[in-house]
Amino acid sequence: MAQELSIGFVGNPNCGKTTLFNAYTGANLKVANWPGVTVEKKEGRFQFHDQEYKLVDLPGTYSLTSYTMEEQVTRQYIMSDDVDVIIDVADASALGRNLYLTLQLIELGKPVILALNMMDIVEKRGMEIDTHRLPEMLGIPVIPVSARRKTGLDILMHAAAHHKEHRHDIPLIHHHGEDEPQTLQTKHRHHHHAEYTMVYSDELEDKIDLVIDALKKRYPDLNNYRWHALKLLERDKEIMERYPVDLPDVLDRSYEKDIINQKYDFIDEIIQEVLVNKEKKAALTDKADRLLTHNVLGLPIFLVIMALVFFLTFTIGDWLKGYFETGLEILSGGARSGLEAIHVAPPLISLLVDGIIAGVGGILTFLPNIFILFLALAFLEDSGYMARVAYVMDSIMGRLGLSGRSFIPMVLGFGCTVPAIMASRALESKRDRYKTMLITPFMSCSARLPIYVLFSQMFFPENAMLVAFSLYVLGLVVAVLIAFLLHLADRKREREDQLLIELPEFKAPSAHTIAIYVWEKVKDYLTKAGTIIFLASIIMWFLLNFGPSGYSTDMADTFGSILGKWIVPFFAPIGLGYWQIVVALIAGISAKEVVVSSCAVLFGISSVTSDAGMAALSGSLGALGFGALNAYALMTFSLLYVPCAATLATIKKETGSWGWTGLVAVFQIAVAWLVTFAVYHIGLLFA
Repeated sequence: MAQELSIGFVGNPNCGKTTLFNAYTGANLKVANWPGVTVEKKEGRFQFHDQEYKLVDLPGTYSLTSYTMEEQVTRQYIMSDDVDVIIDVADASALGRNLYLTLQLIELGKPVILALNMMDIVEKRGMEIDTHRLPEMLGIPVIPVSARRKTGLDILMHAAAHHKEHRHDIPLIHHHGEDEPQTLQTKHRHHHHAEYTMVYSDELEDKIDLVIDALKKRYPDLNNYRWHALKLLERDKEIMERYPVDLPDVLDRSYEKDIINQKYDFIDEIIQEVLVNKEKKAALTDKADRLLTHNVLGLPIFLVIMALVFFLTFTIGDWLKGYFETGLEILSGGARSGLEAIHVAPPLISLLVDGIIAGVGGILTFLPNIFILFLALAFLEDSGYMARVAYVMDSIMGRLGLSGRSFIPMVLGFGCTVPAIMASRALESKRDRYKTMLITPFMSCSARLPIYVLFSQMFFPENAMLVAFSLYVLGLVVAVLIAFLLHLADRKREREDQLLIELPEFKAPSAHTIAIYVWEKVKDYLTKAGTIIFLASIIMWFLLNFGPSGYSTDMADTFGSILGKWIVPFFAPIGLGYWQIVVALIAGISAKEVVVSSCAVLFGISSVTSDAGMAALSGSLGALGFGALNAYALMTFSLLYVPCAATLATIKKETGSWGWTGLVAVFQIAVAWLVTFAVYHIGLLFA
């Protein structure tokens, strides 16, 4: 067996890199963080022709200039000895934009292979790419692939295995002539066109040579002098600190813009030579974008699409949920009968049936709703629509002192707040990251969906979907208002960056990619049900069955009742002055779904999501004076109050500050109380 070959997958965001990575690894991947930084890494292994491969899916990046944490991680990894071959995944339908990163990767001096992905889109647009001329101009292998159709995958891995030992086996043929741009004509004393893919103007090449000479004298063991010289001319902060040279006349200013412009001149030359019929067929994407990214219509269209998502979540999800409810009723009744038949002690029966089965089982019945939600979000993401949402929101976020990038974590928050908080690291400004982490938890994550489904169906049966959707809109509105208030308090600070995001081609989502995405989310939900919610259900049962005098069948004498009644005065002004509701909300800090499982345990209902269970819970709450307005207040508070324990832990990890984490928790509770107070008392005016 040959030694394991380590391959780094690099590419622009939305180039299909992860789809290609998944096509090789399937579910055999490991997700973790890079050592020392909170940037997600994905690793997968597979075997091909007696060769073991380790694939690493690196964060999407447009360049190797270390501005964001993702760019820093990508650059550091591919410069290390941990990677043998770099596979640069490029969107062939947007070749010009993708080649800038390709040229930077080639200059690193590592073995690079260009994987031209989405070739099927190129064909649909009536274009062709000369895959014989392109390797001549770049000096690296170019392999056409389609990650979605899984074509060209074996050839790509074969090229990777071969190219590790033959990085200079393709001759460079540039064909620069008299009619080409002035920057590409050279009378330089060195014939760099035969040696390097990217050759700069004579002025820059002279400076590069002088810097290389200085580097060789001062750092004789340094690898790739040319790349380091370019970075010094660009005034790259990291390279200037690690490899300073004393050349004030040569390094007299930053030449970054010159280098960028000349790279794009060369890219233009490449495109002119290798791309045929570029304008033959207008892309459907361009037509759709005129509508979806419209300044006025873009946001209403997004809201309509999300409303459709929740319509499907309720209609199809509830239909499937009925089968889960039936199964839970059978399991609960059978467990109780079986335990009673073998004369198990009543407290233990209560723990197993009323605590664990009612708590965990009640949450599992919402699995169809969660599945439909994640399926819809995965479809929108993989089709390329979510990038357009961030683009549409850029102008709005700009008025709030934030970049359109800040809306990307907020959109991710519809699925789960934990990865949404982690996504804020892509923001360059620390101030923007902290603001984004402060407002992102206001977005309705999937964990809140069981609360909306249960209480909207109980108290608003005819308009359950609209009520739940209104809460998603309310969370978005509150987040925007909070960002605006923070901006007013910081008016002296101008917005530092504009959104730079590539709008990918609309494409049919990959069933394989969607399946992996949904399975990972469902697995996380099931894991949470088997751990956090399981433990929370046991703790809740204990609080509601034990008091200062020991075990008690009277819930009014338990620790839960004592704790709830002590805190009730805080919740009474917002319509939640019921100790049972208070205890459920406190339990919900562990995970928002626990609010539902706690209600099942609190009111002794084995199948709280069934028609009979909802009728019983509604009756018990009604007897306490808890009505429709109280239910909406409960859903509002659940939307906005302190995020779950996993989110708080993520905020602590991202900021490294317990003080900031505590501030977020207190701030969320204060906002939740104030908004719920307003909702409840406005509702009383119309009651």
